[in-house]
Amino acid sequence: MCGITGWVSFDRDLTAEATTLHAMTETMACRGPDDRGTWAEGPAALGHRRLAIIDLPGGRQPMSVQTSEGTVALVYSGEAYNFTELRRELTDRGHRFTTDSDTEVVLHGYLEWGDAVAERLNGMYAFAVWDGRHHKLVMIRDRMGIKPFYYYPTPDGVLFGSEPKAILANPLAPPRVTLDGLRELFVMVKTPGHAVWDGMREVEPGTVVTVDRSGLSTRVYWRLETRPHTDDRDTTIATVRSLLDDIVRRQLVADVPRCTLLSGGLDSSAMTALAARQLAAQGERVRSFAVDFVGQAENFVADELRGTPDTPFVHDVARLAGTDHQDIVLDAQALADPAVRAQVIRARDLPSGLGDMDSSLLLLFRAIREKSTVALSGESADEVFGGYLQFFDEEARRADTFPWLATMGRHFGDDADVVRPDLAKSLDLESYVADGYRTAVAGIDRLTGESDFEYRMRQISHLHLTRFVRMLLDRKDRMSMAVGLEVRVPFCDHRLVEYVYNTPWALKSFDGREKSLLREAAADVLPRSVYDRVKSPYPSTQDPRYARALQEQTKELLARPAHPVFDLVDRDRVREAAEREAPVSTQAARRGLERTLDLAGWLDLYAPELILS
Repeated sequence: MCGITGWVSFDRDLTAEATTLHAMTETMACRGPDDRGTWAEGPAALGHRRLAIIDLPGGRQPMSVQTSEGTVALVYSGEAYNFTELRRELTDRGHRFTTDSDTEVVLHGYLEWGDAVAERLNGMYAFAVWDGRHHKLVMIRDRMGIKPFYYYPTPDGVLFGSEPKAILANPLAPPRVTLDGLRELFVMVKTPGHAVWDGMREVEPGTVVTVDRSGLSTRVYWRLETRPHTDDRDTTIATVRSLLDDIVRRQLVADVPRCTLLSGGLDSSAMTALAARQLAAQGERVRSFAVDFVGQAENFVADELRGTPDTPFVHDVARLAGTDHQDIVLDAQALADPAVRAQVIRARDLPSGLGDMDSSLLLLFRAIREKSTVALSGESADEVFGGYLQFFDEEARRADTFPWLATMGRHFGDDADVVRPDLAKSLDLESYVADGYRTAVAGIDRLTGESDFEYRMRQISHLHLTRFVRMLLDRKDRMSMAVGLEVRVPFCDHRLVEYVYNTPWALKSFDGREKSLLREAAADVLPRSVYDRVKSPYPSTQDPRYARALQEQTKELLARPAHPVFDLVDRDRVREAAEREAPVSTQAARRGLERTLDLAGWLDLYAPELILS
């Protein structure tokens, strides 16, 4: 797990651009606190910051191989969980290795198979290969988009990086955001390839992007495909369990301390329990961590989203699984700290508007990093197995839009509520979302004989796995890597995703509940309380002191009428929320304040040029 960056310029010798390459590389320091390296030869320059996970002394990057036809150099971020098998296969084919790292396996895999190495990898990865034999750069991203990867075409080549900040450190990429970028900011939808910053793009999940003198080309090596499912219920449950056991075993491999993120929900509890069982067989005890808020368990108030606090369920799992558990308890002051908000914005390069849900995640990861370097997360199980409210909400099922938009506004408010009316008219977010939805559903294949209802549920699953989950994966990667913590996501293994996606909805919800397949597949390792628990989203503080802190900070911002944030937000609406006497304790009520403060912080940190016409 690392940070990568680089620059290809076919019209110049980049060995003379060491200062710029250094600046690009150092923006990735948080992602790779253990080591740094750069490499340049002719038109290509690569930078790397390393978080050492496997083969601590031997996995330094950039890594290169000299061939008779030219140098092949690699910068790599992520983990290949099947590198041991690939290493054996490559050894049988005559390759010789000097390290025990998965990076060297990927490099030799490219030498053997070219960019088709992507199809052979199981893992999370974003890597770039400068192939001096053919004077081309090859960029490859994992199937689900777990690892971020951005690029910026230039007149004579390309810039790339794990995060936009690496690219923006190069003078060729000015920090500019147009109306189209702002549209992406104000809708809860992830448009494939979109990077918000003008001129910048994402390497899309499951895609190879190649740059040579003739220009840029792309090849999709994996997409979520519709296939018949013929297994019965018992076989399906057994297959899910078998896959989970194999996935967790692979993802526990590391040469550094590991742990699990435990929320007391079905996903993280199943993953933690399976990890605990596997490590116990090796005489080890798994660490687990959970986030909580001061006074939350004692003063919890149920609402439509969260019927129960997490802590009692977390402790049930920790006791049954025998984990070495720690609760990370946060107070309102820490959650509302402007310095924490600034770190969140810097980590994400964008103003998310998620407030305490982002700051608590960052603070949780910061505390975990003091004791572990690798954490397993239950992220994406809701998208894979069908756990969200919108999978069961009739309004969302029937909506001619992204299903989560039909339910989230009721609970979290509208991101665009604070936007100035004139800007809102220019943005025309309704049309932007409608266009994106039509594009998204157009490519979803239907099985012969599939009922209208089953096909609609297939569409909802597909949308979550190709649009919604990518927002959450990006968030988790950025927040964890901001403190040098590697978070692995077992439920994103493409084998599991493909298998469960093609399981009919009638099987996914055979007992009338969410995530029926996962619940039964892990039933033997779960406490009854968790087995019976209803889905609860990521926790949010109910402490009114947090809301009051937001109001005070917003009043301070309002006292700066020349601040550029007021080119984006409606000052009167913001003032009304800041001066409201009634508590703004719900997420929907706080959302406008959090969005405004995030936007202001982003403008302060990045000073982007905004093109509003």
